[in-house]
Amino acid sequence: MWTKRQSLWGAVGALLMAMGGAAPAAQAQAQGQDTIKVGILHSLSGTMAISETILKDLMLMQIADLNAKGGLLGKKVEAVVVDPASNWPLFAEKARELLVRDKVAAVFGCWTSVSRKSVLPVFEELNGLLFYPLEYEGEEASYNIFYGSSVPDNKAIPAVEYLMSKDGGEVKRFVLEGTDYVYPRTSNKIIRAFLKKKGVADEDIMENYTPFGFADWQNEVAAIKKFGSAGKKTAVISTINGDANVPFYKELGNQGIKAKDIPVIAFSVGEEELAGVDTRPLVGHLAAWSYFQSVDNPANKAFIAKWRAYTKNPKRVTNDPMESAYILFHMWTQAVQQAGTTNVDAVRQAMIGQKVKSPSGFEVTMGSNHHMAKPVMIGEIQADGQFSIVYQSKAIPPKPWSPYVEANAGKVADWAWPWVCGGCTTPKYGSQ
Repeated sequence: MWTKRQSLWGAVGALLMAMGGAAPAAQAQAQGQDTIKVGILHSLSGTMAISETILKDLMLMQIADLNAKGGLLGKKVEAVVVDPASNWPLFAEKARELLVRDKVAAVFGCWTSVSRKSVLPVFEELNGLLFYPLEYEGEEASYNIFYGSSVPDNKAIPAVEYLMSKDGGEVKRFVLEGTDYVYPRTSNKIIRAFLKKKGVADEDIMENYTPFGFADWQNEVAAIKKFGSAGKKTAVISTINGDANVPFYKELGNQGIKAKDIPVIAFSVGEEELAGVDTRPLVGHLAAWSYFQSVDNPANKAFIAKWRAYTKNPKRVTNDPMESAYILFHMWTQAVQQAGTTNVDAVRQAMIGQKVKSPSGFEVTMGSNHHMAKPVMIGEIQADGQFSIVYQSKAIPPKPWSPYVEANAGKVADWAWPWVCGGCTTPKYGSQ
């Protein structure tokens, strides 16, 4: 079904290469190399290594699998792995090195929004492509980034609606507990606006932030316990990131906070983070993602089996960001094949409309706003560290700019080609 588009993008790729100056010199040189280099930009040390290392390993697995099948455009794909070490300015430095020194065709990486915000100007300046596999706070859409997961409109808001429903316990009070950076603060700004529209009073919302790597949770968890003792059903919405989750969950167990009393729903905790925690006291607490390892279908079983065979570890877990990274990599390889080139401008346009059958069982499509419609799944923590899925939505179209923020009225992002915006020659972006 892609025959006409393949012909179109082959022509577009050839045209862009013939134009000269349409691609930076680094891209032009990359075209003539015997290998296609791909950057992997994930923290392998520091506070975020607990979450990001697994994505580096997944990317290496996918590249090895692609090379075993003959590579891409008749060339071997070479991974260039760097460690930005959970250091946000270093992310930008490493991104620049990947694009300028290593001349990579694309970069797969970042976890936190502060790391993504750090590298975004670099990719826009040098016209590189970043494939970002994490759900995030939205309020952004870049011509040079493809976003592989959810925004608040198609994750956080449906998750909060679930908590407020009868099935979710009819929660009336909310603790917004997060790590102190852009993703939790912006997400909670949107969640607050949504709760206000639902009639939740300010006194029924408690908001608290702690630094990356925070370890002494005794006072914070005690405050949560006290807030939840006011007689109204209370839940914690957690946007705690990285290795701070381990002592947080341990302290919940220490203070006897059970899911039946004050459930915690996490937006940044999955199977990998729970691998270092005794989950028996945490049974019934929740997480919201678009994928869990416990999804029961043949595609997911094959995904898990391939991962465990590659890592030579029969107990190695999978998680949602891995699925997003899997989708993005497969979309990128399809787009390169369709365009017949790794030229950034041609690949960027060929990415729009790419479809991949994900391990979760959904066929996902890359939209012209560089985001994808994905389902929301809510899972309960089990004693073995896995999740029992208690709720699943249909695939929900994403809105990069939240409709609950009044200043976002009229904002769009649409990079379909040819652009249909009254004869303009640039993408539709911002207020229209």
